[in-house]
Amino acid sequence: MNKPKTPVEPEAPHGHGFHLSPNEPPDPQAEGPFAAIRRALPGAEVIRFLMVGGFNTAFSLALYSACVIVLSYLLPHRGKPLIADIAFAISTPLSITVAFLGYKHFVFRTKGNYFREWIRCFAVYSVSFPMGLAILPTATHFFEYIVLIRKYAPFLAGLVNSIAIACYSYFAHKKFSFKR
Repeated sequence: MNKPKTPVEPEAPHGHGFHLSPNEPPDPQAEGPFAAIRRALPGAEVIRFLMVGGFNTAFSLALYSACVIVLSYLLPHRGKPLIADIAFAISTPLSITVAFLGYKHFVFRTKGNYFREWIRCFAVYSVSFPMGLAILPTATHFFEYIVLIRKYAPFLAGLVNSIAIACYSYFAHKKFSFKR
C-alpha cells in the first residue's frame, strides 16, 4: 500500500467548532471573566492576536473620535490641534489598557501579574510610536516614486506601518509583556 509521505492531521469531529489545528483547539476549560468568549475563539495564537488587534484598532479610533467630539463641545474656543492632543492623551492610556486585557485574556492567556504585564504592555507601545515616525515618511517617499500610486502614498505607508507594528508588537508582547 502507498502511505502518505507526510503525516496527515486527523480532522476534528463534525460540529466540534472552528479551529485551525486539532493540537490547538479553543480552550474548553476556560475560566474567568471572559470564559465564554475564550471558549469560542480559535486556538491559534496569531489568529487571536489579529482578532484582538482589529477590535483594538476600531475601539481606539472610536474612543479618540468620541474624545474629540466631547472636547470640541466643552472647549469650543480652543484650537483643533490642542483638542486633538488632549483627546490623544486621554484615549491612549485607555486604549492600551483595553488592548492589554484582550491580549492577556484572549491571546496569550496568562494568569496573574496584572500590574507587571500592564506596565510592560505600555513599554511595548512606547517603543512602537517612534518606529511609526520613522516608517511613515520613509515608506511615503518610497511610494511617491511609483507613478500610478503616487496619490495613495500616505495610505500605503500607513498600511506598511500597521503591518510592521503588528509584527513587532506580537513578538514584543509574546516575549516581553506576557512572557511565561
